[in-house]
Amino acid sequence: MDILAIQAVLPHRYPFLLVDRVDELGEQKIVARKMVTADEPFFQGHFPGRPIMPGLLILEALAQAGALLVAPKAGFDPARDAIFLMSVDKAKFRRPVVPGDALLLEVVVLRKGSAVWKMRGRALVDNTVVAEAEFLAGIKRPQAP
Repeated sequence: MDILAIQAVLPHRYPFLLVDRVDELGEQKIVARKMVTADEPFFQGHFPGRPIMPGLLILEALAQAGALLVAPKAGFDPARDAIFLMSVDKAKFRRPVVPGDALLLEVVVLRKGSAVWKMRGRALVDNTVVAEAEFLAGIKRPQAP
């Protein structure tokens, strides 16, 4: 998936769209990328002189990749539905992510339902895990009148 296909599914836009490309999209797994550049707006304050990507934004990137994974399998319609992050468990941050890093986002489905999905994600830089977590995502559908 290129950026236009990603934007057709996710409502996020710059500066909060944190998936640049999808390399692999299977039934149970997605592999996506976030290219971390020095001009990211969060680097102005996190931290001046020593820019580090905030851990919560790494988790958000994993959640966005997870939304791209489950959307086609759940009958998700981006024109009427929304996917929300519901919970995060077992989050671990292994090393900082800095400008110039290519953040590889791997997400697998652990359990699926019609509206709630449990996933596990790993973020890697140069084949080294920099962050990981399990999370729940829920699909919110409009109420029938």
